Amino acid sequence: MNIALINATIFTGEEKLENKAILIQDGLIFSITDQSAIPADFKITDLHGLSIAPGLIDLQIYGSGGKLFGALPDEDSLEQMEKDLLAQGTTGFFATAATNSDEVVLKAIDAAKAYRKKAKGNFLGLHLEGPYLNVKRKGAHPEKYIKKGTLAEIKSWVDRAEGELKMMTIAPELQDQELIDYLHSNNIIISAGHSNASYEEALTFLNNPVQAATHLYNAMPPIHHREPGLIPAIFKLKPYTSIVADGVHVSFPMIELAKRELGERLFLITDAVTESREGAYPHLFTGDRYTMPDGTLSGSCLTMLKAVENCVLKVNIPLDEALRMGSTYPARLMKDSARGLLKAGYKADIIVFDENLKHHSTYISGNLN
Repeated sequence: MNIALINATIFTGEEKLENKAILIQDGLIFSITDQSAIPADFKITDLHGLSIAPGLIDLQIYGSGGKLFGALPDEDSLEQMEKDLLAQGTTGFFATAATNSDEVVLKAIDAAKAYRKKAKGNFLGLHLEGPYLNVKRKGAHPEKYIKKGTLAEIKSWVDRAEGELKMMTIAPELQDQELIDYLHSNNIIISAGHSNASYEEALTFLNNPVQAATHLYNAMPPIHHREPGLIPAIFKLKPYTSIVADGVHVSFPMIELAKRELGERLFLITDAVTESREGAYPHLFTGDRYTMPDGTLSGSCLTMLKAVENCVLKVNIPLDEALRMGSTYPARLMKDSARGLLKAGYKADIIVFDENLKHHSTYISGNLN
Protein backbone atom coordinates (compact mmCIF):
# COMPACT_ATOMS: atom_id res chain seq x y z
CA MET A 1 0.00 0.00 0.00
CA ASN A 2 1.14 3.54 -0.79
CA ILE A 3 0.73 5.85 2.21
CA ALA A 4 1.01 9.62 2.62
CA LEU A 5 1.45 11.02 6.14
CA ILE A 6 0.30 14.65 6.34
CA ASN A 7 -0.20 17.48 8.86
CA ALA A 8 2.73 16.56 11.09
CA THR A 9 5.93 18.26 12.18
CA ILE A 10 8.65 16.17 10.55
CA PHE A 11 12.03 15.69 12.22
CA THR A 12 13.99 14.01 9.43
CA GLY A 13 17.25 13.65 11.34
CA GLU A 14 18.70 16.40 9.17
CA GLU A 15 16.09 19.15 9.38
CA LYS A 16 12.68 20.07 10.74
CA LEU A 17 9.87 20.39 8.18
CA GLU A 18 6.31 21.70 8.31
CA ASN A 19 3.46 21.43 5.81
CA LYS A 20 5.04 18.51 3.98
CA ALA A 21 3.90 14.96 3.26
CA ILE A 22 5.94 11.81 3.72
CA LEU A 23 5.21 9.35 0.94
CA ILE A 24 5.75 5.67 1.81
CA GLN A 25 5.94 2.99 -0.88
CA ASP A 26 6.85 -0.68 -0.41
CA GLY A 27 8.09 -0.05 3.11
CA LEU A 28 10.49 2.71 2.12
CA ILE A 29 10.37 6.50 2.14
CA PHE A 30 9.49 7.36 -1.45
CA SER A 31 9.82 11.11 -0.99
CA ILE A 32 9.00 14.09 1.20
CA THR A 33 6.97 16.54 -0.81
CA ASP A 34 4.42 19.33 -0.69
CA GLN A 35 1.04 18.18 0.55
CA SER A 36 -0.48 19.50 -2.67
CA ALA A 37 1.68 17.13 -4.71
CA ILE A 38 0.54 13.78 -3.28
CA PRO A 39 -0.08 11.27 -6.11
CA ALA A 40 -3.63 10.00 -6.48
CA ASP A 41 -2.72 6.40 -5.64
CA PHE A 42 -1.44 7.24 -2.12
CA LYS A 43 -3.75 6.71 0.86
CA ILE A 44 -3.68 9.82 3.04
CA THR A 45 -3.26 9.57 6.82
CA ASP A 46 -3.85 12.87 8.63
CA LEU A 47 -1.75 13.12 11.81
CA HIS A 48 -3.51 16.29 13.02
CA GLY A 49 -0.48 18.21 14.25
CA LEU A 50 1.49 15.36 15.82
CA SER A 51 5.25 15.03 15.30
CA ILE A 52 7.16 12.29 13.52
CA ALA A 53 10.81 11.25 13.53
CA PRO A 54 12.96 8.29 12.56
CA GLY A 55 12.15 5.26 14.68
CA LEU A 56 14.32 5.00 17.77
CA ILE A 57 17.20 2.51 17.95
CA ASP A 58 18.30 0.89 21.22
CA LEU A 59 21.65 -0.88 21.03
CA GLN A 60 21.53 -2.19 24.61
CA ILE A 61 18.42 -3.68 26.17
CA TYR A 62 18.13 -6.91 28.15
CA GLY A 63 14.44 -7.67 28.43
CA SER A 64 10.89 -6.46 28.78
CA GLY A 65 7.53 -7.44 30.16
CA GLY A 66 8.82 -9.93 32.70
CA LYS A 67 11.01 -11.82 30.21
CA LEU A 68 14.72 -11.18 30.75
CA PHE A 69 16.54 -12.24 27.60
CA GLY A 70 19.82 -11.01 29.10
CA ALA A 71 19.82 -13.83 31.67
CA LEU A 72 17.39 -16.45 30.31
CA PRO A 73 17.59 -16.08 26.53
CA ASP A 74 14.92 -17.66 24.37
CA GLU A 75 12.66 -16.83 21.45
CA ASP A 76 9.74 -15.85 23.69
CA SER A 77 11.76 -13.11 25.38
CA LEU A 78 12.81 -11.75 21.99
CA GLU A 79 9.20 -11.73 20.84
CA GLN A 80 8.16 -9.90 24.00
CA MET A 81 10.86 -7.27 23.46
CA GLU A 82 9.87 -6.72 19.84
CA LYS A 83 6.23 -6.27 20.75
CA ASP A 84 6.89 -3.93 23.66
CA LEU A 85 9.49 -1.83 21.87
CA LEU A 86 7.29 -1.29 18.81
CA ALA A 87 4.61 -0.03 21.19
CA GLN A 88 7.17 2.52 22.48
CA GLY A 89 8.42 3.77 19.11
CA THR A 90 11.66 1.77 19.07
CA THR A 91 12.03 0.30 15.60
CA GLY A 92 15.47 -1.24 15.99
CA PHE A 93 17.26 -2.95 18.89
CA PHE A 94 20.15 -5.18 19.82
CA ALA A 95 18.99 -7.83 22.28
CA THR A 96 21.69 -7.86 24.93
CA ALA A 97 22.99 -10.82 26.91
CA ALA A 98 25.03 -9.98 29.99
CA THR A 99 28.02 -11.88 31.40
CA ASN A 100 26.97 -15.45 32.02
CA SER A 101 27.98 -19.08 31.67
CA ASP A 102 29.11 -20.40 28.30
CA GLU A 103 25.87 -22.38 28.14
CA VAL A 104 23.76 -19.22 28.41
CA VAL A 105 25.88 -17.38 25.83
CA LEU A 106 25.26 -20.21 23.37
CA LYS A 107 21.55 -20.15 24.17
CA ALA A 108 21.48 -16.42 23.39
CA ILE A 109 23.19 -17.01 20.06
CA ASP A 110 20.86 -19.86 19.16
CA ALA A 111 17.76 -17.90 20.20
CA ALA A 112 18.81 -14.96 18.02
CA LYS A 113 19.33 -17.22 15.02
CA ALA A 114 16.03 -19.04 15.51
CA TYR A 115 14.03 -15.86 16.07
CA ARG A 116 15.37 -14.22 12.92
CA LYS A 117 12.94 -16.32 10.87
CA LYS A 118 9.91 -14.68 12.48
CA ALA A 119 11.20 -11.27 13.57
CA LYS A 120 8.97 -8.33 12.75
CA GLY A 121 11.82 -6.14 11.56
CA ASN A 122 13.07 -4.26 14.61
CA PHE A 123 15.26 -7.06 16.00
CA LEU A 124 18.67 -6.15 14.60
CA GLY A 125 20.88 -8.74 16.27
CA LEU A 126 22.78 -9.62 19.41
CA HIS A 127 24.95 -7.55 21.76
CA LEU A 128 27.11 -9.51 24.18
CA GLU A 129 28.02 -7.38 27.19
CA GLY A 130 30.78 -9.55 28.58
CA PRO A 131 32.03 -11.97 29.64
CA TYR A 132 35.40 -10.45 28.64
CA LEU A 133 35.25 -7.67 31.24
CA ASN A 134 37.42 -6.34 34.06
CA VAL A 135 36.37 -7.65 37.48
CA LYS A 136 37.47 -4.35 39.01
CA ARG A 137 34.53 -2.71 37.19
CA LYS A 138 32.10 -5.61 37.20
CA GLY A 139 29.04 -3.67 38.38
CA ALA A 140 26.13 -6.12 38.49
CA HIS A 141 27.95 -8.77 36.41
CA PRO A 142 28.74 -11.99 38.35
CA GLU A 143 32.49 -12.22 38.92
CA LYS A 144 32.51 -16.00 38.55
CA TYR A 145 31.64 -15.73 34.86
CA ILE A 146 34.04 -12.89 33.94
CA LYS A 147 37.11 -14.08 32.05
CA LYS A 148 39.72 -13.16 29.49
CA GLY A 149 38.69 -13.98 25.96
CA THR A 150 40.42 -16.49 23.74
CA LEU A 151 40.60 -16.41 19.98
CA ALA A 152 39.36 -19.99 19.72
CA GLU A 153 36.29 -19.26 21.83
CA ILE A 154 35.32 -16.05 20.07
CA LYS A 155 35.77 -17.71 16.67
CA SER A 156 33.42 -20.49 17.75
CA TRP A 157 30.82 -17.95 18.91
CA VAL A 158 31.05 -15.86 15.75
CA ASP A 159 30.79 -18.96 13.55
CA ARG A 160 27.82 -20.24 15.51
CA ALA A 161 26.06 -16.85 15.38
CA GLU A 162 26.02 -16.81 11.56
CA GLY A 163 25.95 -13.01 11.43
CA GLU A 164 23.65 -12.40 14.40
CA LEU A 165 26.44 -11.22 16.73
CA LYS A 166 26.60 -7.49 16.01
CA MET A 167 28.26 -5.91 19.06
CA MET A 168 30.44 -6.85 22.03
CA THR A 169 31.27 -4.88 25.15
CA ILE A 170 34.70 -5.88 26.41
CA ALA A 171 37.50 -4.56 28.60
CA PRO A 172 40.07 -4.06 25.82
CA GLU A 173 43.00 -3.54 28.18
CA LEU A 174 42.79 -7.21 29.22
CA GLN A 175 42.35 -8.77 25.77
CA ASP A 176 44.93 -9.98 23.28
CA GLN A 177 45.22 -7.82 20.18
CA GLU A 178 44.45 -10.79 17.94
CA LEU A 179 41.01 -11.16 19.54
CA ILE A 180 40.22 -7.46 19.09
CA ASP A 181 41.43 -7.57 15.48
CA TYR A 182 39.33 -10.67 14.81
CA LEU A 183 36.16 -9.00 16.07
CA HIS A 184 36.91 -5.93 13.98
CA SER A 185 37.58 -7.99 10.85
CA ASN A 186 34.16 -9.61 11.26
CA ASN A 187 32.40 -6.22 11.39
CA ILE A 188 31.38 -6.66 15.02
CA ILE A 189 31.10 -3.35 16.88
CA ILE A 190 33.67 -3.39 19.70
CA SER A 191 32.71 -1.25 22.67
CA ALA A 192 34.87 -0.56 25.70
CA GLY A 193 32.93 -1.09 28.89
CA HIS A 194 33.28 -2.47 32.41
CA SER A 195 36.88 -1.43 31.88
CA ASN A 196 39.53 -0.17 34.25
CA ALA A 197 41.82 1.08 31.49
CA SER A 198 44.20 3.87 32.27
CA TYR A 199 44.21 7.02 30.16
CA GLU A 200 47.35 5.85 28.37
CA GLU A 201 45.93 2.39 27.68
CA ALA A 202 42.67 3.83 26.36
CA LEU A 203 44.52 6.06 23.90
CA THR A 204 45.99 2.95 22.29
CA PHE A 205 42.69 1.19 21.56
CA LEU A 206 39.92 3.78 21.20
CA ASN A 207 39.14 4.18 17.49
CA ASN A 208 42.00 1.76 16.89
CA PRO A 209 39.91 -0.30 16.32
CA VAL A 210 37.57 -0.07 19.37
CA GLN A 211 34.97 2.30 17.91
CA ALA A 212 32.58 2.66 20.85
CA ALA A 213 32.26 2.94 24.63
CA THR A 214 29.46 1.44 26.72
CA HIS A 215 27.28 3.38 29.18
CA LEU A 216 29.56 6.33 29.83
CA TYR A 217 30.62 6.85 33.48
CA ASN A 218 29.06 3.57 34.65
CA ALA A 219 31.52 0.75 35.41
CA MET A 220 34.47 3.01 34.53
CA PRO A 221 37.17 4.52 36.74
CA PRO A 222 36.05 7.97 37.90
CA ILE A 223 37.96 11.00 36.66
CA HIS A 224 40.89 11.82 38.93
CA HIS A 225 43.09 14.86 38.50
CA ARG A 226 46.31 12.83 38.69
CA GLU A 227 45.00 9.59 37.13
CA PRO A 228 42.59 10.70 34.39
CA GLY A 229 41.54 7.20 33.32
CA LEU A 230 39.21 6.04 30.58
CA ILE A 231 36.65 8.87 30.59
CA PRO A 232 39.00 11.72 29.62
CA ALA A 233 40.43 9.46 26.90
CA ILE A 234 36.89 9.01 25.57
CA PHE A 235 36.41 12.78 25.63
CA LYS A 236 39.68 13.26 23.74
CA LEU A 237 39.25 10.64 20.99
CA LYS A 238 35.45 10.74 20.79
CA PRO A 239 34.42 7.20 19.91
CA TYR A 240 30.67 6.61 19.63
CA THR A 241 29.60 6.49 23.27
CA SER A 242 26.34 5.34 24.81
CA ILE A 243 24.76 6.86 27.89
CA VAL A 244 21.83 5.96 30.16
CA ALA A 245 19.93 9.24 30.43
CA ASP A 246 17.68 8.45 33.39
CA GLY A 247 19.14 10.67 36.11
CA VAL A 248 19.80 7.54 38.16
CA HIS A 249 22.67 5.86 36.35
CA VAL A 250 24.03 9.25 35.34
CA SER A 251 23.15 12.67 36.76
CA PHE A 252 21.83 15.23 34.31
CA PRO A 253 24.75 17.67 34.80
CA MET A 254 27.14 14.87 33.82
CA ILE A 255 25.05 14.13 30.72
CA GLU A 256 25.38 17.82 29.85
CA LEU A 257 29.16 17.55 30.23
CA ALA A 258 29.25 14.45 28.04
CA LYS A 259 27.20 16.13 25.34
CA ARG A 260 29.46 19.14 25.37
CA GLU A 261 32.53 16.92 24.98
CA LEU A 262 31.25 14.30 22.57
CA GLY A 263 28.70 16.12 20.42
CA GLU A 264 27.37 13.85 17.68
CA ARG A 265 29.24 10.84 19.08
CA LEU A 266 27.01 10.57 22.17
CA PHE A 267 23.99 8.31 21.73
CA LEU A 268 21.21 6.99 23.93
CA ILE A 269 20.58 3.47 25.16
CA THR A 270 18.08 2.27 27.73
CA ASP A 271 20.19 -0.47 29.34
CA ALA A 272 16.72 -1.60 30.37
CA VAL A 273 15.90 -4.78 32.25
CA THR A 274 12.74 -6.29 33.65
CA GLU A 275 11.98 -7.76 37.05
CA SER A 276 13.37 -11.25 37.39
CA ARG A 277 13.80 -13.84 40.12
CA GLU A 278 15.62 -16.49 38.09
CA GLY A 279 19.08 -17.01 36.67
CA ALA A 280 22.21 -14.97 37.35
CA TYR A 281 20.40 -11.62 37.36
CA PRO A 282 17.59 -11.34 39.96
CA HIS A 283 16.67 -7.72 39.22
CA LEU A 284 14.44 -6.11 41.84
CA PHE A 285 12.37 -3.01 41.04
CA THR A 286 12.60 -0.42 43.82
CA GLY A 287 10.44 2.46 42.61
CA ASP A 288 12.66 4.25 40.10
CA ARG A 289 15.42 1.73 39.44
CA TYR A 290 16.39 -1.93 39.34
CA THR A 291 18.94 -3.33 41.75
CA MET A 292 20.46 -6.69 42.55
CA PRO A 293 19.44 -8.23 45.90
CA ASP A 294 22.58 -6.76 47.51
CA GLY A 295 21.55 -3.27 46.42
CA THR A 296 23.95 -2.95 43.45
CA LEU A 297 22.45 -0.75 40.76
CA SER A 298 21.60 -2.83 37.69
CA GLY A 299 19.71 -1.98 34.50
CA SER A 300 17.30 0.88 33.98
CA CYS A 301 13.54 1.22 33.62
CA LEU A 302 13.91 3.69 30.72
CA THR A 303 12.28 3.73 27.34
CA MET A 304 14.12 5.36 24.46
CA LEU A 305 11.48 8.08 24.17
CA LYS A 306 11.76 8.82 27.89
CA ALA A 307 15.52 9.16 27.43
CA VAL A 308 14.89 11.66 24.63
CA GLU A 309 12.44 13.53 26.86
CA ASN A 310 14.98 13.66 29.71
CA CYS A 311 17.60 15.10 27.37
CA VAL A 312 15.19 17.83 26.30
CA LEU A 313 13.66 18.72 29.66
CA LYS A 314 16.55 17.99 32.04
CA VAL A 315 19.66 18.66 29.94
CA ASN A 316 18.30 21.39 27.62
CA ILE A 317 19.29 19.54 24.47
CA PRO A 318 17.14 20.69 21.50
CA LEU A 319 14.47 18.16 20.55
CA ASP A 320 15.81 17.52 17.06
CA GLU A 321 19.26 16.77 18.46
CA ALA A 322 17.90 14.54 21.25
CA LEU A 323 16.00 12.56 18.60
CA ARG A 324 19.22 12.13 16.62
CA MET A 325 20.89 10.77 19.76
CA GLY A 326 18.19 8.10 19.80
CA SER A 327 18.18 7.22 16.12
CA THR A 328 20.62 8.85 13.70
CA TYR A 329 23.79 8.37 15.73
CA PRO A 330 23.28 4.70 16.66
CA ALA A 331 22.46 4.03 12.99
CA ARG A 332 25.76 5.67 12.05
CA LEU A 333 27.63 3.46 14.50
CA MET A 334 26.00 0.42 12.91
CA LYS A 335 26.87 1.82 9.45
CA ASP A 336 23.22 1.24 8.58
CA SER A 337 22.39 3.34 5.54
CA ALA A 338 18.69 2.43 5.70
CA ARG A 339 17.84 3.67 9.20
CA GLY A 340 18.18 6.77 11.33
CA LEU A 341 16.87 9.35 8.83
CA LEU A 342 13.62 10.14 7.07
CA LYS A 343 14.64 10.61 3.47
CA ALA A 344 14.10 8.94 0.11
CA GLY A 345 15.34 5.36 0.04
CA TYR A 346 15.40 4.87 3.82
CA LYS A 347 13.18 2.37 5.65
CA ALA A 348 9.83 3.83 6.64
CA ASP A 349 10.49 3.22 10.35
CA ILE A 350 8.76 6.10 12.09
CA ILE A 351 7.79 7.16 15.60
CA VAL A 352 4.76 9.42 16.01
CA PHE A 353 4.52 11.45 19.23
CA ASP A 354 2.62 14.39 20.69
CA GLU A 355 3.70 17.80 21.99
CA ASN A 356 4.37 16.30 25.43
CA LEU A 357 6.76 13.72 23.94
CA LYS A 358 4.32 10.90 24.56
CA HIS A 359 4.20 8.03 22.11
CA HIS A 360 1.23 7.96 19.74
CA SER A 361 2.01 5.26 17.17
CA THR A 362 4.78 3.45 15.34
CA TYR A 363 5.33 2.61 11.70
CA ILE A 364 7.82 -0.10 10.82
CA SER A 365 8.57 -0.56 7.13
CA GLY A 366 5.47 1.53 6.50
CA ASN A 367 3.13 -0.70 8.51
CA LEU A 368 1.25 0.81 11.45
CA ASN A 369 1.82 -0.96 14.78
